[in-house]
Amino acid sequence: MSTEKTSRFVRLRVELVVEVDDLDAVTGAALARIAEDPDMPGDERAHAEGAVTEDTAEALAYLVDPFDLVGDLPGVELAQASWSSEQIDYDPDSPDWDLDEDDVEEDEEEEVVG
Repeated sequence: MSTEKTSRFVRLRVELVVEVDDLDAVTGAALARIAEDPDMPGDERAHAEGAVTEDTAEALAYLVDPFDLVGDLPGVELAQASWSSEQIDYDPDSPDWDLDEDDVEEDEEEEVVG
């Protein structure tokens, strides 16, 4: 593997499905995180507080930080991150929720192209 031909950048995709048992705890934690942010302007703070109060998925998005996933890894620096959350209907027994589904499609595409 030559350093000249290998990109230093890696796209890491993570998909999580979480079950929220205590909506008030999630909302409260998100409100606390917003309140503790000294760099957040007042108008943005008011908007964020309204968003997390109205939508648990939005509150969860305020609590999840991609930097926490890679911040302590040696030799790795986070170059860019984006994430979102949404409320979903989830059935763990449904074949629609196969976690490896994307990998299978990519493998099949590679076989066709190759």
